[in-house]
Amino acid sequence: MAITLGVHASNPSLYYLSRLDYLDEELAPLGETGAFHHYTDGTRTGELLAEGVIDFGGTGSTPPVTAQAAGHDLVYAAVSAPRPDHGALLVSADGPVHSVADLKGGTVVLGIGSWQTHLLAKALHAEGLSYATDVTAVRPAAGQDQARRLREGEIVGWIAQGAELAAARRDGGFRELVRTGDVITDRSVFFTRRGFAVDRPEVVAAIVTALGRADAWVAANLSEAAAIAAADLGGSAEDWRTALAGLPWRLEPATAGFVAEQQEAADIFHRVGFVDRPVVVADAHLPALEAPVAAAATAATATTATTATITAATADAGTGAV
Repeated sequence: MAITLGVHASNPSLYYLSRLDYLDEELAPLGETGAFHHYTDGTRTGELLAEGVIDFGGTGSTPPVTAQAAGHDLVYAAVSAPRPDHGALLVSADGPVHSVADLKGGTVVLGIGSWQTHLLAKALHAEGLSYATDVTAVRPAAGQDQARRLREGEIVGWIAQGAELAAARRDGGFRELVRTGDVITDRSVFFTRRGFAVDRPEVVAAIVTALGRADAWVAANLSEAAAIAAADLGGSAEDWRTALAGLPWRLEPATAGFVAEQQEAADIFHRVGFVDRPVVVADAHLPALEAPVAAAATAATATTATTATITAATADAGTGAV
């Protein structure tokens, strides 16, 4: 059976890997082939792993914590370098919000269950406020113009990322109340089932190498990568290029330092009731994976990725953040 990777538009490494031929190239020496399962809601990644629909997935920082809270036995495989400019909490430049404390009582639009929940919850916590009780967090609805809603005072804050954030920065009229790097490391996080990681660490390493090669291709071909995203997901190629250029495109093993970052988030989530039980993030850490994943990431970084076979991927209808 093929090794199946989950793909959604909010994980750029997996999104671009699904359009390149690197996965099969890395799996072939192990006698395996690769496949991709496209879905729209990255917060379902833990569930899809547990059900055996996918063997490997990636999201932002929050979904693996909520997956552990739901009882899914996952293992962290790799993480990206920090993404300090990946997103920002925007407020109106002419509005009444000048500090995080001023958000109290207002409505903030964000990808609930994504890294954006981590960002907002931690920013509020630092001010003695609660994500659960001091703001109203709402998901963006299809077709809504969050920039307009923010300008017109319908909402007090909007956490934006990718091409939408690049467009908002270009158009002006907003202030960045919180930049991701001011509050969280905001890594892209890759994880799998425990049994898969324990039984097939060489396959996990091969997947990491393929992801790293895809990352290297994007970094070397920003304009082409931006054109792909604009055609598939909307927005302008210019804004996508700006967004992609701000990402690190580098993978690392999941270390004890990363576990500490995640544990801080898990503790905040439990304190505000976003998860209903304590989560011990270290339970999802497999130290034996660190060396092979580090070697795989190094091997991928050494690869020159200026050309590749681009395939027509299945369009992913969802652009929600994870």
